[in-house]
Amino acid sequence: MGILSEVTVPETGPQIITICGDAGTGKSSLAATFPKPIFMRAEDGVARIPEAFRPPALPVISDADQVWEQFTALIHEPHDYQTLVVDTVSALDRIFVSSIMKTDGKAKSINAAMGGYGAGFNALAAMHQRVRKGAELLRQKRGMHVIFIAHAEVDRVSPPDGDDYSRYSLRMTHNKSLPPYVDDLDAVGFLRQEMFLKGDADERKRAISTEGRELICYLTANNVSKNAWGVTEPIKIILGQNPLAQYLGKQPKQKEGE
Repeated sequence: MGILSEVTVPETGPQIITICGDAGTGKSSLAATFPKPIFMRAEDGVARIPEAFRPPALPVISDADQVWEQFTALIHEPHDYQTLVVDTVSALDRIFVSSIMKTDGKAKSINAAMGGYGAGFNALAAMHQRVRKGAELLRQKRGMHVIFIAHAEVDRVSPPDGDDYSRYSLRMTHNKSLPPYVDDLDAVGFLRQEMFLKGDADERKRAISTEGRELICYLTANNVSKNAWGVTEPIKIILGQNPLAQYLGKQPKQKEGE
């Protein structure tokens, strides 16, 4: 029997997803609709979720060591949670910067930390990559979905084959920390208010927002977003409902520590 005899069609398993958006768009509320969630809190967005939909949450994180302790507990201790929500990686970024600054007591900024020349930014990116590794272990060992929440900011893009343009991206100290939350994920979604333009053809139009929300998770120049599901249109958000349920595959199964 050769290697080719072991070829199979992989099944859709637990998903790792990033949800990015401006403050107040409902990122935490959306993440709370995933199966049996537990929140890892670098900030307390859970308290702002309507009480009827409010999920369980780990203690609020104040230093980097607590991040690794909570990942270790979720990987090895018995529980029946099916989704970890990291709320938010933007707040984790601030905690990691603080940790690096404490390690290098002489540096006055992350730019000068650990001898400068980008060493501080590299150390910061390595800590975020460790978070991504923890997420992968949860997916493989515990069959859990992992949802990263991020605040949005406007980023300037300078493509080599075109003019500069602006887009929404994840709010992080340095772009070296973006890959763990953008590359090799099942989806990156941008959550926004629904809006339309109002005005006559010969006058400047105004953007009018509605109370509705929509998730953009297809490739567009306006924001960092993508998906592996073939979605090409905005997904409407309804409070308390998971708009991505059909893309989550089979019910996650606990594989260790049940």
